[in-house]
Amino acid sequence: MREYDEITSFLGTWGPFQKLIFFSLAFSILPNGFTGIYIVFVADTPPHECLVPEESNISESWRNMSIPLVVQDGLVKRSSCSRYSLDQLRNFSLLNYVPNVDVNVSQIQQESCLDGWKYSKDIYQSTIVTEWDLVCENEFKVPLTSSLFYGGSLVGTFLSGQMSDRVGRRPMLFVMMVVQTVTTFAQIFSWNWEIFAVFYFCSGMGSISNYLIAYVLGCETLGPAERVVFSSLGVFMSSGLGYMAMPPVAYFLRQWRWLVAAMAASGVLYVPLWWLIPESPRWLLSRGRVEEAEAILRDAARMNKVTVPQVIFTPDEIENFLGNKEKKYSILDVLRSVNVCSIVGICAVLWMVITLAYFSLILNTSNLAGSPYLNAFLSAVVEVPAYIIAMLLLKFCSRHVCQSSTLLLGGAIVLFICFIPTDLPDLAIFFEMVGKFGITAAFCVVYSVTSELFPTVLRNTGMGICSTAARIASILSSFIIYLGKIYKFLPYIIMGSLAIFGGLLCLLLPETYGKALPETITEMQTMKGLKKNKAPDLDIGHRQYVQKEEKF
Repeated sequence: MREYDEITSFLGTWGPFQKLIFFSLAFSILPNGFTGIYIVFVADTPPHECLVPEESNISESWRNMSIPLVVQDGLVKRSSCSRYSLDQLRNFSLLNYVPNVDVNVSQIQQESCLDGWKYSKDIYQSTIVTEWDLVCENEFKVPLTSSLFYGGSLVGTFLSGQMSDRVGRRPMLFVMMVVQTVTTFAQIFSWNWEIFAVFYFCSGMGSISNYLIAYVLGCETLGPAERVVFSSLGVFMSSGLGYMAMPPVAYFLRQWRWLVAAMAASGVLYVPLWWLIPESPRWLLSRGRVEEAEAILRDAARMNKVTVPQVIFTPDEIENFLGNKEKKYSILDVLRSVNVCSIVGICAVLWMVITLAYFSLILNTSNLAGSPYLNAFLSAVVEVPAYIIAMLLLKFCSRHVCQSSTLLLGGAIVLFICFIPTDLPDLAIFFEMVGKFGITAAFCVVYSVTSELFPTVLRNTGMGICSTAARIASILSSFIIYLGKIYKFLPYIIMGSLAIFGGLLCLLLPETYGKALPETITEMQTMKGLKKNKAPDLDIGHRQYVQKEEKF
């Protein structure tokens, strides 16, 4: 029986239809890159110290000495979370005592910031940290905010993966777009951190889900010649360009509510796509909806100005598709096969490793030396060559080489950062960007590798499972960076070690380079070390076809 790519070969390559799908889906990812990581600015913590009120009746000399000095990362700094007792300082001031002459300040009792904090406005006019005092005993809320967003992504990708395999790629794509846009806009009206966190969680439900669905829709609709370019330069490059646009916008909008408003406004770009993006013909066929799939293919042929075969699908192929309609695939079908379950497990681990390193490096840009806007922009810029390299690797190299080389490079460079002296911050930034380059390329490759391993009937479910695992890692990523407060290089050790582990683990997966996308579970390749199943027990449509052939 013919493969889908063979059946649709009459459409040609890179015709107007393929270009429309390519650029429409790529365009749909621009807002995701633009809004995906604005939390690095919205929730950044500017330099701050305890507020000493003007009406505290303390002399200028004692006011300058009111903040204790502490050692942090080997440097002496003014404390951010404590001050000397204002009552004692006021008494010394009224007695005209001189600091460090009449009184040793180290003997003065310290207290918390009872009157709030004074924040530097050199970089930001406002963030959610400065508005709701998310510092000191409340500083855990900053990484928790990012984790809640990725928690929403976990829920969204899991549910959307199941639903898009059941109701279709296209409807779920636009549902998730609406969820992302509406909930992002709602953040503007948050009156406390708790409300902001709820809206941000809901925003996460849509932002990663529509990205994943668009990726699957493009891979299923485009042919082999366009698929590799789409999975690298299409989706990922578009996300990278959106990410590059975010730091300049944040530079000019330094009040967090205005920045979030700009993020929400980017959702307007989704509107014209409703009339441009069709349903996946592969998915329609997997559900037995042959006439709808044929209609899309005939429209594509007219757009490409090519002759449509009188019969696109043979009667046997149609009967096979209709047989597949009787089977409702779900996550349970993954668990019934050792081979499928093993492949999903390894892919899920790879997604977790790569996602943890990728988002940790992005979230860490605000902690690097220099301007956070410049660091974020550099982090976005390195994604452009990373996606180009990933495309070339996917086009000319085996998937084992693509995945392992990028992970090993990124992991080794990130680990090397631990050996760079602290007095060379620019060199550390350079190597961090090189490490980000390797991890970004691995991030691009793992999408392609995973989508090529799973069959059409379970592709979005499989991708959803892997993306759900990745969201668990992204939830942890903000706290991985938080571990830097304990030991500066601990995040780099964790990220680098896991990336190297992933670079070796991926070698266990089947090789998919140059092979057609599997349509059914029985067409999936067998993982190394497992025996090939002889009986196609999981695919009803295929079994019915075999039985029909045996009768004749």
